[in-house]
This record gives sequence, structure tokens and C-alpha cells, in this order.
Amino acid sequence: MKRLLLLICFLLPVLTAAAQEGLSEPPRPPVYTAADLAVTPLEEGVWVIETDDRTTMYLVEGTERALLIDTGTHPAELDRVVRRFTRKPLFVVLTHAHYDHAGGIGFFGEIYMHPADTVLLDRLPKYEGRIRFIGGGDRFDLGGRVLEVVEMPGHTPGSVVLMDRAAGICFSGDAFGSGQVWLQVVPTAPVSLYLSAVRRMQRETAGGIEKIYCGHYPYQRRPLGADYLADMAALAQSILDGRPTDDAPFEVESALNCAAPRVAYGGEASIVYDPAQAR
Repeated sequence: MKRLLLLICFLLPVLTAAAQEGLSEPPRPPVYTAADLAVTPLEEGVWVIETDDRTTMYLVEGTERALLIDTGTHPAELDRVVRRFTRKPLFVVLTHAHYDHAGGIGFFGEIYMHPADTVLLDRLPKYEGRIRFIGGGDRFDLGGRVLEVVEMPGHTPGSVVLMDRAAGICFSGDAFGSGQVWLQVVPTAPVSLYLSAVRRMQRETAGGIEKIYCGHYPYQRRPLGADYLADMAALAQSILDGRPTDDAPFEVESALNCAAPRVAYGGEASIVYDPAQAR
């Protein structure tokens, strides 16, 4: 199972390379590299940590505390890497509990996650630390910077997005993919549930969130935005209406217990889904 989940980080996004207007920025060089990862600043107080297997973590720092979003598969000495950039008290928060986002939790004595994703914990290395549960509306005050939890079930039952409304950015994990979202992963989610999450995300970001930092940054190398969400919403609706214009069998070995998954494409987005669970 672990090997199958690792494939998520390689196959999850479709390699959509076209940049959204207004969001393209010159790539910055890494400020730290190791054998299996690199750390690059994205903006003031925000770094992306990318591993050689294309998993992604984000480190966000305020004036009093810092927050690590996800822990990758199992990058070497992740805790020490984080401490190269901040010595402030650290929150460790999972956007969801798939192995490619939570495999490194053992480096930390305490993590935060949504309780609905506890059904996935038996697929992770045994964790001896403390688990604190989070839900919609919870806030992490880092000092001069607040990240708010918004529930976005679909990719997993307990997927969350972390919103920094003052900065106009958010961190979405795999809730909306990195070009492609997988809904066929057990426990599978109906497309109707996912569409509700996309529409909620559109409402949540309409108030000033301009940048969506996705869960597999190496596939995009840029934040996503409103156009991407619009493509996802339209595509999900077309699947529910039974009229996706570009739809085919999803022929990947790691279908993850879905007998006959399909993949649909529209604009910048694609959705892998279980036809039996569409509604």
C-alpha cells in the first residue's frame, strides 16, 4: 500500500505547463539544498520545501511562531532542515494524511490534522507523538500572520486548506490537485461532494485570496488561481451531467481499489473519478 500511495506524488498532477495570467513569476533559486530536498523562498516568510520524489511542504513564519504544512514522504532530517530557517515554536499541520504528505510526521512530537483522515493513519509509519484535531474555523496565530482552517473533503475525507487571508494566499494540499485531482483513492469521494468543495473554495477565495499554493509544487512551479478553480468546477459539473467532452479510462496501475476509474479533462484541470461514485 505504501508503494501505491507513493505513486500519488508522481502521478497526481497532469503536467499542465501553461501559466495563468497574472500569476506567473520568475522562479527563484533554492537557498538550501541537500541530497533529497531543496528549500526556496516564495515570498516574505514563506518557503517551499521540495523533495526529490516531488513531494512538497511549506514553511510559514510569523513574528512569534512558525508552521510547517505537511511532512513529505520521509525526507532526511526534515526537523533539522526546518530549524535552519526558523527557531520559533513550530506547529506541524497536515493538509491530509496520505503518505506523500504525512510520511515524515515521525520527526515531530506533535501534529495537527482533521479527524476524518484518521482512517488513513494505518497506512503511515506508526506515530508515537501527540495528534491534535483541527476543524473548519480553527486558526493558527503565528504573530502578525494567521492561518485559518477550511474543510475541503473530496481527495480525502479530512482534506483541509490553510488560508492566510491578510496575505492573499492559501495552501491547498491535494484538495484541488496540482493540475489533476484524484477522487478514486479509497475511501472514494463522489464527484458531487468534490464539486461542492470547489464551489466553496471559489467563495472562500473570492474575498482576496489570489494565490493557491498546491500540494505538489514541482509540477506547476507557480501558484494556482481563480481560473483553475473555474475549470475544475466546470469539469466536475460536466461529469455529473454525463457530458464531459474529453473523458477516457484511467489506465494507471495504482487505481487504488477502483475497478474502472476514468479521467476527464477540461481547460487546465483534470479529474480522476470512479464512475460508480460520481453522484
